[in-house]
Amino acid sequence: MNSELTNRSETNKEIRIEVPPDEVRKVYDSVSKKYAGKVQVPGFRKGLAPLDVVRMRFADEIKSEVLQTILPDKVAASIQEHGLQPLAEPHLHLENAENLKVNGSQPIVVSAHVEVMPEIPTPEYEGLEATKRIRKIVDDEVDSVIEERLQQQSTFIPADGRKSKDGDMVIVDLKGTFEDDEEADPIEVNDLEVQLGDDLIEKSFTENLVGVEADEEKEFRVEYPEDFSSPALAGRSVRYEAKVKSVGNVETPELNDEWVASLDEEVKSVKELKERIREQMETLAESDADARVRNDLISRLIEKHQFEVPNALIESQARNLLDNFAQDLAQKGVDLSKVDQGFIESTYGQMRGQAERDVRGAMLLDKVAEIENVEVSEDDVNAEMETMAAYYQVPIEQIQASVAQQGGPGVIENNLRTRKAVEAIVEKAKISKGEWIDENNPVAGTDGTAAEESKEKTARKKAKGKKKTSAKEKDESTSEEE
Repeated sequence: MNSELTNRSETNKEIRIEVPPDEVRKVYDSVSKKYAGKVQVPGFRKGLAPLDVVRMRFADEIKSEVLQTILPDKVAASIQEHGLQPLAEPHLHLENAENLKVNGSQPIVVSAHVEVMPEIPTPEYEGLEATKRIRKIVDDEVDSVIEERLQQQSTFIPADGRKSKDGDMVIVDLKGTFEDDEEADPIEVNDLEVQLGDDLIEKSFTENLVGVEADEEKEFRVEYPEDFSSPALAGRSVRYEAKVKSVGNVETPELNDEWVASLDEEVKSVKELKERIREQMETLAESDADARVRNDLISRLIEKHQFEVPNALIESQARNLLDNFAQDLAQKGVDLSKVDQGFIESTYGQMRGQAERDVRGAMLLDKVAEIENVEVSEDDVNAEMETMAAYYQVPIEQIQASVAQQGGPGVIENNLRTRKAVEAIVEKAKISKGEWIDENNPVAGTDGTAAEESKEKTARKKAKGKKKTSAKEKDESTSEEE
């Protein structure tokens, strides 16, 4: 066997393999005899048909088996001969495939296209520059957290003997059927809390549930707007059957030192509680700023080092990204079987760009870890699993079982190695401090006023959205579960 290596690119190698006629003949004879001994040819007893007749009658089958017998071993031997480490199965291309004869009258010539890892340049990661910007915590954000805690401790007080009015809480069992598809699974929600008049509630719910009383049943129709947050409901009309279980109002604790003391925390006053919450939020803001710095440094590292990335790795990562995207859609109630194929192909194309960037970054960080002699011990892995168990509040055995199902401790070891490589880059970087810039409103004054105002509005909006589980939210949740 003769083989010749050609470098098509940094990641693509081509091996031209020529199998001599005498080797082909030996396999051809062996396969032909095997067929002759087991096939049934009309006019002959099984296994007694002339060899030439068998070869002519089963020419395609014999040719296919000869190739399957010869090529895998020859390709594997050639790859080993040239010291290649394929990232995926090689692609084979037969020369003169249509007219190829496998009876030993000519050699078999095949080209094996092999994808390999490129020679990664030594990363220049010392002195990379980044700016650390810490978001300032404003009073409204602290107040929003406290408001959320107050709402979590709110109490429902039934108002027996009267009908519901704007501002009340109505608790209902709800069943909804789609008017455009009555055979679809219905929406069913029990003990749904509807805050009448709340901005988060579709107006139709408030309009139809004002003036009801306990044990009353009512039917009404809701037309959801085209831009409704739940794709499963957007632009659709649903007829609901509601059984009122209770009417009342929600009493929220008063914000005072007495309430703070009842929280069973170390703080005893409203002032102390606000100070503690602010400290916690500032700690999170600091961590977020550090994470942004790390991401910026990795981005600069990637931009600084351009080299060919193996297509096999890009394809694999792009599929992972697409799978995650599909799971997100499914969780939002989207029927994946009805998603346009063109949209999927377009999304996949966009994700290939991100996938290439992800792979390039991983390859560079692996090289940095190698240069920095990063080591991850068994104790490091065990400590990480203990941290995970504490974070998710589950037994360590559950984390160990989950890790085993996802590839074993090696997965955690790789993650820790990457993390240490990133920290090595951070330690040798030039990091300056700068004013916070709101990504949603980058054109802010030098004092950051515009950015802070934007954050305050966001905080108020979030706080408002966490008061109570609304009909809209539970409606969406039910659709997602379906």
